[in-house]
Amino acid sequence: MFFTFFLVLNLFAQDKGKLVPFKKIIIDIERQHQVTFNYTEDLIANLQINPPKKSLSLDQKLQYLARNTNLSFENIGNKFINIYKKDVESKVICGYVFSSSDKKPIENANISLANKNQVSTNSSGYFEFEEQDKNSFLVSHIGFVTKRFIGDNPDPKNCFQILLDPEITQLEEIKTTAILASGISKNNDGSFEIKPKKFGILPGLIEPDALQTMQQIPGVNSLDESVSSINVRGGTHDQNLFLWNGIRMFQTGHFFGLISVFNPNLAHTISIYKNGSSAFYGESVSSVVSISSTPETTEKNSFSAGINMINADVYGKYNLSKKSYIEISARKSITDFVETPTYKEYFNKVFQNTTITDFSEKQNVDYRSDKKFGFYDATLKYAQKIGSKDQLILDLITIKDNLEVFQSATVYDMNKSENNVLRQQNYGGNLSWIRNWNNFNTTKINVYNSSYELLANQKTTMGDQIVIQENTVNNNGLNLENNHIINSKITLNDGYQFNELGISNLEEVTNPDFYRKVKDVLRTHALILEGKYNDTLSRTYFKVGTRINYIEKFKKFIVEPRVQFSYGISKSMNLEFLGEMKSQNSQQIIDLQKDYFGIEKRRWIISNNNTIPIQRSKQLSINLFYKKNDWLLDIENFYKKVTGITTSSQGFQNQLEFVRTTGDYEIWGAEMLVQKRMNHFLTWLSYTYNHNNYHFPDYEIPVFPNNFELMHSVSWAGIYEKNNFKIALGTKWTSGRPKTSPDISQIDLTNPVLIYNRPNNTNLHIFSQVNVSSTYKWETDNGIQYKLGISILNILNRKNEISEYYRMTTLTNSIEEVETFALQRTPNVSFRVSL
Repeated sequence: MFFTFFLVLNLFAQDKGKLVPFKKIIIDIERQHQVTFNYTEDLIANLQINPPKKSLSLDQKLQYLARNTNLSFENIGNKFINIYKKDVESKVICGYVFSSSDKKPIENANISLANKNQVSTNSSGYFEFEEQDKNSFLVSHIGFVTKRFIGDNPDPKNCFQILLDPEITQLEEIKTTAILASGISKNNDGSFEIKPKKFGILPGLIEPDALQTMQQIPGVNSLDESVSSINVRGGTHDQNLFLWNGIRMFQTGHFFGLISVFNPNLAHTISIYKNGSSAFYGESVSSVVSISSTPETTEKNSFSAGINMINADVYGKYNLSKKSYIEISARKSITDFVETPTYKEYFNKVFQNTTITDFSEKQNVDYRSDKKFGFYDATLKYAQKIGSKDQLILDLITIKDNLEVFQSATVYDMNKSENNVLRQQNYGGNLSWIRNWNNFNTTKINVYNSSYELLANQKTTMGDQIVIQENTVNNNGLNLENNHIINSKITLNDGYQFNELGISNLEEVTNPDFYRKVKDVLRTHALILEGKYNDTLSRTYFKVGTRINYIEKFKKFIVEPRVQFSYGISKSMNLEFLGEMKSQNSQQIIDLQKDYFGIEKRRWIISNNNTIPIQRSKQLSINLFYKKNDWLLDIENFYKKVTGITTSSQGFQNQLEFVRTTGDYEIWGAEMLVQKRMNHFLTWLSYTYNHNNYHFPDYEIPVFPNNFELMHSVSWAGIYEKNNFKIALGTKWTSGRPKTSPDISQIDLTNPVLIYNRPNNTNLHIFSQVNVSSTYKWETDNGIQYKLGISILNILNRKNEISEYYRMTTLTNSIEEVETFALQRTPNVSFRVSL
């Protein structure tokens, strides 16, 4: 049905000898001769004539039309043709509005007449109005300098040719203002947009890392400093949807979460939705992070290479022809060759309180260890334009982390050794076809696959035991999206999505023998309908959509409405309302805290619509955005509820660690950002308040604080940018996350057994960190560009506790307190060359 609908758009048949509506005739001429007719609908209403022969030239056809109608035709450069009535030609004033910088027509320019009436230009930049006593008029458009003209009864065959100069001062459109740093802005739909190639600098960052950058946005946190544990408004990491060129990514971090898997030098646009996401985004109950490496405009050939204290990378783009190009990037860790101070801090952070360090702590005689760790990622893009209307884009990505640890010790003449292998990888591919049927209708179809694997293999000499754990995900999908431009203000989108998700979990043990493998497959279909109204003159933006999901296995329909509304109260103040309902069929759980050596202990599973429910969320937020005189104030209040969560997905390490029940969490709060720019200096202060509670109705204590609650969070940054030098200093302060303490009054110290107080009855100590970063860029006479960057995380070397739990130790038969700490002072240096 979709294909048939759009094929009809391009078909046009003429029956010779029969009267044909005049509008169909000029549409046929537009397509054959690549011209555009400008007219008003009342001029040609109900007009029908015999069509001219297709073999005639353009001028011959225009002469034919003039002879057979009461109309005149003005041909401007074989591109634009104006239509007038012969008896009122002298009463019409017309014109074209173009940009003086690129000579492109300006659509929706405002023409203000002396009698207070207004008209606007069409997609060709054309306008017209009837002659008046005073024919002076103003021509204006956002981003251009307003001009005044006086029309002295001109001949309608000589329309005004108006060139508007771009406005050098900052645009009045407040949503385009840089937020937090250069290259970060907030859109009308409430999303944050990051342009890495225009990115400035943030404290502690020397590269535009997508997942590190988003943690600077109010409401986005990572309780353990890991990009694999990002929580947005109380949600777990797996409740976020991460897309790379349309491919869903199940692995987001290298070095087990300390580095993003997305090459920071590759992306062109990163869109982040905390709420109010498009209906075309499914399978998440929290945020959406969509990363695109496709450029918006044609770019020249380029090559760059860089290195820092963790990895090295190369990037290259080559234009194969005027209509095709290929883009390649690759990044690899340098830990195979050198152990830098940065690597050592990362290693100590990742492996604390895991089975890797447990082995060494318990053995203190002739202990030996051999560690090998490395990661890489690579991408390939091929784009090909076919004719003037079609484009094919192929995207491929591969990601891999590999850890091998061999440990041995001799105690009382007994040898004990362990050989541990942990592998994590994600492969993905996406093929897209984009068809521009005409100026108003576009279709995009993409087919994708994403495959993820987490494998742990442990071999011990004591008992000759082998333990294998494996978690694999295979995701296939088909997306169809149609875009229809009704007019300059209204756009309609519709589409269909098919998604097949297969997840398997394997556990195999020898001596004693044990084998278990569970595989589940879920197929879903979704119909999407979305409409957008955007009026820049009245400063009104309204987008509403719905997503109808059908899950084959459960024979279940789920309707997900979405809405975004923005209204400009004034040129300086904007009011925004966002709302959405979403669902998710997969999640990550923890069976045992020591699974996968306690390093990457989460595994993906599929909902069974019973003990593992479909997660569903609803969220509302209202936002006030004010910008004037280089001041910016952004205040947002929100409410969010997610149902269908399981205790095993929340990472409990208290009395609920082995409890299996379902429930929900409910969070409400406020986020505030104050920003001030002064010439080359930018400073901002953000504050977030969250009140976040679990509700497990079948548990004896049904309501208690959420594991991911950070009730208070404050961030500050001061950034200086001048020419090619940039420096940023910032600090982050958060109240401690909840923890559960043991009830000492009920514990028998002679024969202790863990007895806890109420879940999450207290909190960790305050988290506080100061970070600094700086970059300098210079260019040689032959066009080679160099960039040097330096950053220091936690420059005060504060020992920040990020988790705390209790366990029984068999060595002393006592209760042991286990603490995990954030990164200590961690330096990093980067150097990059670009051609």
